[in-house]
Amino acid sequence: MNFGIAVHGGAGTMPRKLITPEIETACRNALKKAMQSGFAIIRDGGSSLDAVEAAVIELENFELFNAGKGSVFTNKGKHEMDAGIMDGKTLQCGAVAGVEHIKNPVALAKKILHHSEHILLLNDGAEEFAKMHRVEFADDDYFFTQLRYDQYLKAKNKDIIVLDHVDDKKLGTVGAVALDKEGNLAAATSTGGMTNKLFGRVGDSPIIGAGTYANNRTCAVSCTGHGEYFIQHVVAYDIHCLMEYKNMTLQQATEHVINDKLKNINAEGGLIAIDTKGNICLPFNTSGMYRGWMKSENDFFTAIY
Repeated sequence: MNFGIAVHGGAGTMPRKLITPEIETACRNALKKAMQSGFAIIRDGGSSLDAVEAAVIELENFELFNAGKGSVFTNKGKHEMDAGIMDGKTLQCGAVAGVEHIKNPVALAKKILHHSEHILLLNDGAEEFAKMHRVEFADDDYFFTQLRYDQYLKAKNKDIIVLDHVDDKKLGTVGAVALDKEGNLAAATSTGGMTNKLFGRVGDSPIIGAGTYANNRTCAVSCTGHGEYFIQHVVAYDIHCLMEYKNMTLQQATEHVINDKLKNINAEGGLIAIDTKGNICLPFNTSGMYRGWMKSENDFFTAIY
């Protein structure tokens, strides 16, 4: 029986000299821990939806990735986090954008999927909904990391907005995709956005079809990169369409979108995807992407470059 999970911690330009052995080991361990958390759920007969939530929660709790605890600072010195999740069996989805005090935004996105007639909730309204459904909150101190604060000061002094996948330490958006024993697919993505961002900017991660998509007819996809391009080209849904309407394989579809379509417009990024047969693809058009997959306790893979 084919089932499995894949995760990512962001794609970008990653000079090897900036990734110390300690950082590389920590990131690989974080990817593995996330995969193990999600895989255990699938192995024991649980759903792919629960698996991607569990995996992304682990990645949100890892402070070197730009999501949850490791989220970057906005221009106002705050954290605005986004997340999306989708069930490939029912096409139900939930998403949240611009929340400041939610410990694990993907958990709130899943609550929205199950308990709201809406799909995307924003800012204070999303946090009000979170209180009603007992989602865990965290104060500003929980999200503070010296690494992100230093990046924020540097960007603010230069008056620039820094993409999460091309900043000093090259650690970005996180996500997971999974196929369970029942043949159901799911995808989830979470991000802290851009360093020094203005105007409540929201990227592709919580936009269903852009940064996150799952459909049992084809595949599940989680994206990472320059969100504006991924929104314009509806990247995650595009993978699904190429498979459903043009009969492309998962590999053909993902390679075409990442290495032809996006690369031709100088859009940087990558994605992880899994299809209904358990095939996994992790293409990226940058120098690296924190990524991994797991199909059994002894059959797993992690990489950066």
